[in-house]
Amino acid sequence: MTEKKPMFILAGNGPYDNRGCEAIVRGTVKILRHYYNDPSFLCISHFRNEEQFKKQCSEEIDNAIIHKRTNIPKILTVQGLFNKIQGLVDKNHTYKDMLPYIEEAQAVLSVGGDNYSLDYGIPRLFTDLDDIVMKKYKTMIIWGASVGPFSKNPKYEEYMINHLQNITAIFVRESATFEYLTEKGLVDNVFRIADPAFLMDPIKPKENELQIEEGANGINLSPLMSRYVTGGDINKWTEIAAKIVSKISEATSRKIYLIPHVTNPHIIENDYAFLKNVVLKTNCRKNSIVLIPPIYNAAETKWIISQMKIFAGARTHSTIAALSSCVPTLSFAYSIKAQGINNDIFGDESYCLNPNELKSDIIVEKIQSMIDNSSCIEKDLHIKIPKIQNMALLAGKHLHEITQKRS
Repeated sequence: MTEKKPMFILAGNGPYDNRGCEAIVRGTVKILRHYYNDPSFLCISHFRNEEQFKKQCSEEIDNAIIHKRTNIPKILTVQGLFNKIQGLVDKNHTYKDMLPYIEEAQAVLSVGGDNYSLDYGIPRLFTDLDDIVMKKYKTMIIWGASVGPFSKNPKYEEYMINHLQNITAIFVRESATFEYLTEKGLVDNVFRIADPAFLMDPIKPKENELQIEEGANGINLSPLMSRYVTGGDINKWTEIAAKIVSKISEATSRKIYLIPHVTNPHIIENDYAFLKNVVLKTNCRKNSIVLIPPIYNAAETKWIISQMKIFAGARTHSTIAALSSCVPTLSFAYSIKAQGINNDIFGDESYCLNPNELKSDIIVEKIQSMIDNSSCIEKDLHIKIPKIQNMALLAGKHLHEITQKRS
């Protein structure tokens, strides 16, 4: 009898318009193929609209991946509204397209990186997913995640710690999360790994007109950072970002590539639209700045980032693309994830700036220092990144052991 091929559900992710979400899928698929024979994958993700969903299905490059979408009423996709009234939505309805596949799945992996946090509000959308799967007595893994902290909401923190104790396993991607969870008494079901995106392979774009100048600086700035830098004033943040780009260009005399990593339709999630406005407000010399168009997938974007001499990024997975390519990287941080990843790689937060440090003079000084020490940083990354990638691959080993015990 032919052995049935294993199938995994990857749930809770956003669309590939967020290159980080795609990078998580690509890395996860690579890990599971290393430990399982010819697996297939059902990705059930959150999409803004039907058009975005159909686009992702048609552009999928891996035949083993099938896409489904969650069923969230359109009104609830408005920024911030879902978390206010999501209790009115039946959890089984939200994930109804996933339900027929749960029984045959080897495991359900809750992917998405930092979903289990307060960064985007109360994460009931994801705890609902956990409840559905655990009610079916299936293997439920929070996969490659940063979790918490929930200390700003003590009552909810108590609920979440109790909830997390019932999850089959939590695979955490950085030490800050690991320390937080173990301090809260979560030990037996917590495993220390690394973000699966560290394993995504870069792919050179086919477009012949894309020429990357040697020795260039790559920068990713996101509109999301306005929440943390200017209290949500996107116009003020645009002005600050333009000044940052201008000062970097002036100080380094290197070509700058502005690289979008999230291009969802909503303005707060569209790096390209934001960076386009930033370019208009810069005072740089002609042809010194190139804005990369939003036509490249995650692997192609990683290749573009890998060609940079120095990279500075706000989106976590843009910095993971750079770090895993051994490019000296400055992280613009607003949460536990960037701080944890930097501590794990460099042993400190020397190359990580918090929102209150996002001032042009501070950033220019830091980048200039990185340029001066780029050879040493690159050498250090060539030693450390393979270890981080092995930690990412270790997630598959842990999962295989868990599914073998539960089969």
